[in-house]
Amino acid sequence: MIKLKTDQFSLARQLDLVFKELESELGGLTSGTVFIQIRNNAIGKFGIRHNPIACRNGRLPDEPNGLNAVQLSSFRSMAIEALKFKKYWTHGEISYEFAVRQGIIIVDATLESNYNMANLMIRYPRTANLHTYGELKDLS
Repeated sequence: MIKLKTDQFSLARQLDLVFKELESELGGLTSGTVFIQIRNNAIGKFGIRHNPIACRNGRLPDEPNGLNAVQLSSFRSMAIEALKFKKYWTHGEISYEFAVRQGIIIVDATLESNYNMANLMIRYPRTANLHTYGELKDLS
């Protein structure tokens, strides 16, 4: 058996694999948020945040049909297309909020970049003669 690492796949290919994994779950939902967490341009954690289920008069609603094959395909294509807006960052999260309205899937993508101050401190070391209070005085 050949074992492949996620860094051997493009981010678009990784996202395609995510949608294949979530396909059956999305088939039972008409709204929610698909999220992917990215570290070093590789997808780690991913999943779906379901919208709350509203109960009325003590009863749960009938189970919705969820996304059909055409809607799933459109959703996957829109998610991959949204990757074009990810620029210059390697760590973060992308959330795809989706809902079916009148038989049409609507998707909003939110891209969030994450940075780590410890990495910046290594790249831009402080000079030896600066002190915290001196820096504060210089800022005013």
